[in-house]
Amino acid sequence: MQNAEFSDAARERGSLAVIIPAYNEERTIRAIADGALKATPHVIVIDDGSTDDTLIQLAGLPVRVVRLSQNMGKAAALRRGFKEALALGVDGVVTLDGDGQHRPEDIGSLVSVGETSGDRVVIGSRLHDGAKFPRARLIANRIANFWISWAAGHRISDSQSGFRYYPSSLLRALDLSSLSHGGFVFESEILIRAAQRGYLSTSVHIPALYDAVAFRASHFRPGRDITRIVLMVAWSLIRRGMYPMGLYRSLFA
Repeated sequence: MQNAEFSDAARERGSLAVIIPAYNEERTIRAIADGALKATPHVIVIDDGSTDDTLIQLAGLPVRVVRLSQNMGKAAALRRGFKEALALGVDGVVTLDGDGQHRPEDIGSLVSVGETSGDRVVIGSRLHDGAKFPRARLIANRIANFWISWAAGHRISDSQSGFRYYPSSLLRALDLSSLSHGGFVFESEILIRAAQRGYLSTSVHIPALYDAVAFRASHFRPGRDITRIVLMVAWSLIRRGMYPMGLYRSLFA
């Protein structure tokens, strides 16, 4: 899909907020935030207790910066970001990581699909570009996709991508404080809870840019985090009698 451009009217009404959770992203955060500002004036950076110069790199940019007093993990950063975004009264919210693995210029593609597809979560999907993935992460993502798709009752192409468009109506309906899991499990739980409320997901192809983040270790730990995700999904399935129709729909629908 070609990158979608925003209309002047969309910019003027400020119908979109962009949330960037960041933890020690001094090398990339300014470029990411500056790029996001081309999509909307409502850019919110949640500094998750960084100990490097992440905050200094944002100096002079017209972004809203919220600093957490200590590193609390991605789930806490996203919860705070969603709260800030919803207070602005926007129609949709985009999340993207601050480490350079997502291109701000692809925000338009996600929003364009989100605005025309109704009540859908739009995921920036990288798995079509599997040759560029670290092998352990590729295998972990495919395992997570199977389980989360089963619990959500529809096929999800890249359940671990943090580059997403959320309708604000979904975020208001979910009661984010009721989502009990932290870390990377939180984003998986959102997809399952969203589907239970009728908000399915769709995807937009984006490039896998792992070369861009090679200078620092990923915060994602495939073995640990996928185990936590599978346990969360398994409990969700047990509570629903293993949801056989969800398995069928995720594989064949």
